[in-house]
Amino acid sequence: MIKKIILLFTIIAFTSCESEADKKKREAKEEQQRIEIEAQHQQEAEELAFQEEKDRIERERREEIERIKREAELEAQRKKQELYDKYINKSLYTGSTPYSYCFGRNKSCSSYGCSQIKVRTPSNSDVVVTIKKNNKVFRHAYINAGSQYTFEFPNGTYQAFFYYGRGWNPNKVMKETDCGTLKGGFIADEHFGKDSPQSLSNNILEYELILQQNGNFSTRPSNSEEAF
Repeated sequence: MIKKIILLFTIIAFTSCESEADKKKREAKEEQQRIEIEAQHQQEAEELAFQEEKDRIERERREEIERIKREAELEAQRKKQELYDKYINKSLYTGSTPYSYCFGRNKSCSSYGCSQIKVRTPSNSDVVVTIKKNNKVFRHAYINAGSQYTFEFPNGTYQAFFYYGRGWNPNKVMKETDCGTLKGGFIADEHFGKDSPQSLSNNILEYELILQQNGNFSTRPSNSEEAF
């Protein structure tokens, strides 16, 4: 018990021995530490707020980009549907030449040495047929589904191309050619086909085009760059 009293007395005596200057120095140091801690907390809070604001701005930017993208897609779909509704039931008469301003109109062959190409179209697709000679379109014609058309021309080597589809849009851009922009095309179920070059001499070449259930055609695949 005596030892405890002496120890307590020693601690009290040591504390009471702190001078006023040391006390102020200690308190000043503690105050400085408090200020530094508060400043650090303030800085951390400001950095957090800045990052949150930055994240908010970035999130709103992404949301705005997505909104604009969605609106653009919806507008594109609306225009596509508008064109579809406008042209899906449009068609040309068999034998018409939609690209006559570029390739000319079809002519009959009355001179010695003539051949023919007859084309019968499938029942479920209109077809634009182009006949090329020396890689240039020599004849072309629009043929309605389930119809036939006959081309006449002088004997020679010719290659037939077939552009299938439904719904004729006269303003659809197909290709840039030597004669300018080629316009006019289908808006649904498009497909291009072709045959190999054929040498004709006073004979008739016949094509009966068949659209298969799986979407393939009896002719070899082709494209607008080849066909026109």
